[in-house]
Amino acid sequence: MSDTDEDYCLIDATRPPKADGPPYAACVLCQEPTEYPESYKGVTLCPVCEWREAERTACSG
Repeated sequence: MSDTDEDYCLIDATRPPKADGPPYAACVLCQEPTEYPESYKGVTLCPVCEWREAERTACSG
């Protein structure tokens, strides 16, 4: 049996593609630069907010 995230959690955690360089999209929570391209249409989070959101929504069990 493989131990992947899919074995434990049903949350869709799709992430935007990483940017090759500036300009970077702003974090939707704190407005800091993210690792994602500015052209990405969707929710982008900086590494700190992404980590906090992951902690907040982590599956228990």
